[in-house]
Amino acid sequence: MGGAVSATSPARRLRSVLFPALPLARVRVLRVLICAFVVIDVLTFSRDVLSHVGNAGFFTPVALARLLQLPPVTAPIAYTLLALILAGCAAGIVGWRPRLSGSVLAIAFWLWMLYSNSYGYIAHDHMALMVAVAVLPTVAGQEGPGPDGAVSVHDRPVTSGPARSEAAGWALRAIQIAVVATYFFSVIPKILYSGSLANWGNSAILTWASIRRGTGLAHWLVAHTPWVFVPAQWAGIALETLSPVVLFLRGKALYVVVALYLGFHVSTLVLLGIHFLPTALCWAAFLPLERLRLPRLGRPRPHVTPRS
Repeated sequence: MGGAVSATSPARRLRSVLFPALPLARVRVLRVLICAFVVIDVLTFSRDVLSHVGNAGFFTPVALARLLQLPPVTAPIAYTLLALILAGCAAGIVGWRPRLSGSVLAIAFWLWMLYSNSYGYIAHDHMALMVAVAVLPTVAGQEGPGPDGAVSVHDRPVTSGPARSEAAGWALRAIQIAVVATYFFSVIPKILYSGSLANWGNSAILTWASIRRGTGLAHWLVAHTPWVFVPAQWAGIALETLSPVVLFLRGKALYVVVALYLGFHVSTLVLLGIHFLPTALCWAAFLPLERLRLPRLGRPRPHVTPRS
C-alpha cells in the first residue's frame, strides 16, 4: 500500500518520542506542584523584582525583554504581575479553567522572570520552570474514564482506563527536555571559561567555591580531604554531559537516575548552599504522578461521548 505509513517508520518513532500518550492526571498533579512552587518562588527566590522598582539605571534587559521593548519595572507593573501570578496559581491549584488561568500565569510569570533576569543576574535554574508554566496550559481534557470504561480525548477514542493524550505527552516531554538542557548546556560555559572540560575538571574551582561560600561541612572537607574535589568535579561533568540519556530511560532505571540527580542537588545544598529548587521540582515531570490521586477541588467535567 503506497500511501501507508509503517508503524516503525522514522516519522512514527519520532512522534512516539515527542508526543507519547500519557495520563492527563499526571499533568493535573504536576500543575498543582508547579503552581504551588511558583507562589513560593515569587515571594522568595525571585522576589527581587519588587526591589528593582526605582532602579531604572541598573536595568539591562535580556534579549527577549529588548525584543518586547519592556520598560524598566515600576511599582504598578511589579504588583500587577504579582497579583496575576498569585491569582493564576490559585486557579491552577483548584483546576479552574486551566487553559485560561494557565495562560495568564504563563504570560505574567515570564514577564516577571524577564525583569528578574534583567538587573545583572541570570537565574538559569528557572528555565525548566518557565517552560513548564508555558506548556501546561496547552493541555485540556477529562482525566478519567467514562461510564462505559471508554476514554475519549479531543473526540478521539484512546484506550480504556485512565485518560491519556498526546497533548499531555508533549507538554511533559517539553518540560523533560528543558530539564535536561539545563544540565547539558551548562557544559558550554565551563569550556568557554576554562578552555576545555579537562581544565575545568582538574581545576580548583570547587575548592575555591567551598572556601568562599561553603558550609561548615565544605570547610571541613577542604581541610581534611581536599582530594575529593577533583573527582567530584569530574562526576559533575559526567552528570551534565550524559543528561540526555535520561530522556530514553524507563521504569526503575529512570527512577534511580532521577534520584541520582536530586542527590547531586542535595549535595550542592549541603556543601555550598545552592538549592536549584526550580529545576529539581521539574524532575517530577519524569515521574508517574498520577498515582498520587489528588482530590478534585473544582467541579468535575461531565463525560461526553461523541456521536458516531
